[in-house]
Amino acid sequence: MACGTICTHGVTKHFGDVAAVLESELCIDRGELVALLGPSGCGKTTLLRLVAGFERPDAGEIAIEDRPVFGPGVFVPAHARGIGMVFQEYALFPHLSVEQNVGFGVRRGDRRERVPELLRLVSLTQQASRFPHELSGGQQQRVALARALAPRPSVVLLDEPWSNIDPLLRATMRAELADILRGIDVTVLFVTHDREEAFSLADRIALMRDGTVLQTGSPEELYLHPADRWAAEFVGAANFLPGTIDGGVVDTLIGRFPVANLNGSTNVEALIRPEQLELSLDEAGIGEVVGREFRGHDVFYRVQLSDGATVISQRPSTEVVPLGSRVSVHPHERRVTVFERVPA
Repeated sequence: MACGTICTHGVTKHFGDVAAVLESELCIDRGELVALLGPSGCGKTTLLRLVAGFERPDAGEIAIEDRPVFGPGVFVPAHARGIGMVFQEYALFPHLSVEQNVGFGVRRGDRRERVPELLRLVSLTQQASRFPHELSGGQQQRVALARALAPRPSVVLLDEPWSNIDPLLRATMRAELADILRGIDVTVLFVTHDREEAFSLADRIALMRDGTVLQTGSPEELYLHPADRWAAEFVGAANFLPGTIDGGVVDTLIGRFPVANLNGSTNVEALIRPEQLELSLDEAGIGEVVGREFRGHDVFYRVQLSDGATVISQRPSTEVVPLGSRVSVHPHERRVTVFERVPA
């Protein structure tokens, strides 16, 4: 069954009649930083807890570093799996100082050397004697990470690690934490429902829906070649234009595109991301700008086409197209993913 540092095969977990995780397959190689991404209630935190050993699966197999930790006749408890865990609420001991929190899981004889090393790693040497309530949210997170790293685990698991960080600081904290984790020899699996977090940090993303890992791939693969229409919409704004395939090319109202995933269907919907559509003022154009959403660094224009369909174009905020303008729509020429068109 072994396929990497973390391997789950057919893992299933029920809570009563609800299948929280259903026959999930996951393979993570050594040194990868992988995001479990999905909407609330899709089972991603449960799957993380199953890997950690905090929950016991109903079925399936789990291996860590080629060692079975769950399977027929096997259940290795959490403390014996060689895993470091950073919880959503950090779970620091309020009555212990920073250095005491970090050293809690370290053998007494190793603390003198190991604790200062970890405090330097997470840039908290000056805060060693402080208590958790005296720290910012970001500092508390770094204490939790240092404590998780203290026993030198090969695998680190993080459950929504940035959910308690001020939104204005979140991007900076993500970058700091990722830099720390990439600088040491660990394999990382983290849970998030935020696609921006997953896209900006992960080497690969495991997209979950209804308890199952629907698709695994790089951020670019999930964004440009999603497994289905739901996945396409979950990972980003999407236009779906009806088209007809002929000779490996799909013909749509706004242009012809080579197809990335021929599947035998003729009548399809072509996935075209908003940033792939440029606009130009044109009194004879096939579209009319009927909506405009300013986002600071860019603008989303809603354009109604001559057949009544509406598409979204994402343009830099330096390009101004007034509401009510007639426009031509110029798509970037690139291969597109198509999905079988469902009859109305």
